[in-house]
Formats: sequence, C-alpha cells, structure tokens
Amino acid sequence: MIRLSVVRTDKEVEAIMAMSEKQIEALGFTEHSRRHAGIVSKWSGDVLRALGMPEKEVQLAEIAGYLHDVGNCINRMDHAQTGAILAYKILTRLGMEPEDAAEIMMAIGNHDEQYGSPVSNLSSALILADKADVHKSRVKKPIDNVYTANIHDRVNLAAERSYLSVDREGAVITLFIEIDTNICSVMDYFEIYFQRMKLCRRAAEFLKCRFSLVINGTALL
Repeated sequence: MIRLSVVRTDKEVEAIMAMSEKQIEALGFTEHSRRHAGIVSKWSGDVLRALGMPEKEVQLAEIAGYLHDVGNCINRMDHAQTGAILAYKILTRLGMEPEDAAEIMMAIGNHDEQYGSPVSNLSSALILADKADVHKSRVKKPIDNVYTANIHDRVNLAAERSYLSVDREGAVITLFIEIDTNICSVMDYFEIYFQRMKLCRRAAEFLKCRFSLVINGTALL
C-alpha cells in the first residue's frame, strides 16, 4: 500500500502541483495549492474514518484528496478528468495496485460539480471535503475594494472558518461555516455554492447520511 507521505514527496507530484498553482494564480482563481490539497486530503480521510470505514479506504481517500486538483496543470477546464488520468499514471508508477489507483482515479474524476457524481465512498468523501474548504486565505490576488470584488472572492474573503462534522450515530454530515456578513450575505454564498451543496447532499446520501449546512449557527439545510 502506497502511503500519502510517498505521494507528497514524489518529484513528479511536486512539479505538477507547482505548475497547477502557477496556472491557477495566472487565471486569478482562488487558491488551489498544497494548502487546499492538504486540507481536502485530511478531511476526506476524516469523513470515512468517522463513519467506520476500513483504514485502507481512509488512506486511499487521503491520497485522492491530495491529488484531486493536479489536472489544473493542464487546464482549468475538465481538470477533474485530466487530473484523474494523471493521478492513475503517477500512482501506478509508484507501485500502487491498479485496482486501488483506479478507485482514486474514479474519485478524482467525479469531484467537480459540473460533471461529477458520488459513485463510491472515496468520491463522496472527496466531494464533501473539497466543497467544504471555504476560507479567506484562499483569495490570493489583491482586492482594492472587498465590496465590489468578484463574488467568488467576496464569499471566500467573508469566510472566517469552515469545517466538517460527522455524527455517525445520527447519520448526519454537517458543514459548519462562519461568515462575516458585513462582507457578503448568506444569499451570496448560495448564489455560487448552490450546485455544490446539492452535490454534497448527494454525496452524504451515498454514505447513508443526511447533509446539513450550518452558517453562523443557523441550520439552512
């Protein structure tokens, strides 16, 4: 079994992730670097571990989370699909069994809300972890006026904290977000994240759980 530590320190992975970050910054998108990869990796594993899934599945989810955005080194468009193929090639080169690499490939290929679907435990955990990472530190470009900024930047700038909580007994997966409503409204959040929240609900359902969204202490879903 290939460990996450081996993947993280692989020279090819480092080069591809550096190029992914370079392209995302050039395009002006929010941060998709090693910070985001590390958080999604941890949360993907945490979700499955909290639900009592086998440790091997947890480790595969962590690797999928770390590699899920490597397709950005090619192009932002269809990055989930290109990243899935890149990840499979990298992992099999590192010695991972094809069956395990294929599970990760499928999860990565389904993490984006445009074409993705929760089709496995791995893909479901990855979807939830990826969409949960909303935070002001993800805005990298200079913002002259936060109130007239792009809505994606404004929502992230307003997000003081976000995290996932898993209630195994109650079968509920909750995304908690703290938003500075002086910067953006809750409606602004839903304007750009509605499709993502629908995907999260489906992902939780695949894991036999209900998805809940709590913003500033108020349950909205």
